[in-house]
Amino acid sequence: MALHAPIDRFTHQTLRAAVLDLKEGERRRHFPFTLHVGVPGRSSWHAEDPRNPIDAGLRADLALALLQRAQAMTPRPCAWLTRPGALSTHDGDVAWASAVRWAAAATGTSLGMVVVTRHGWFDPETEVRREWRRLRRHRSRRDAATQSQV
Repeated sequence: MALHAPIDRFTHQTLRAAVLDLKEGERRRHFPFTLHVGVPGRSSWHAEDPRNPIDAGLRADLALALLQRAQAMTPRPCAWLTRPGALSTHDGDVAWASAVRWAAAATGTSLGMVVVTRHGWFDPETEVRREWRRLRRHRSRRDAATQSQV
């Protein structure tokens, strides 16, 4: 399932959390392409080993296994590929999107994949995107009240 603007609130919150997790959690400048399926905090993932490239069949099998595992963890899994670089389409984006599309069809679900970088996310199929210049975690009302009382 490709994303079309405007996206729903759940999808926006999920993808924003994925960007924040990458931005706050990955300190390396260069890191492997990693496919995540589920929701941030409850996902299965596979990181590519750049020294051992994989073919389309293995990529599809991995996407299927990740999707099946994610369906047991969450009722509405999402798929996202984290990678370094700009928000433009790379060969790996297209290869993983094809594998996710095949896995979704094999399980009878409508699941698309987006690419997540430190600056935002985009759907390589439709080019729907969201970018941030200075993305920060929202402070909860409880945190704000606690800080004002101190």
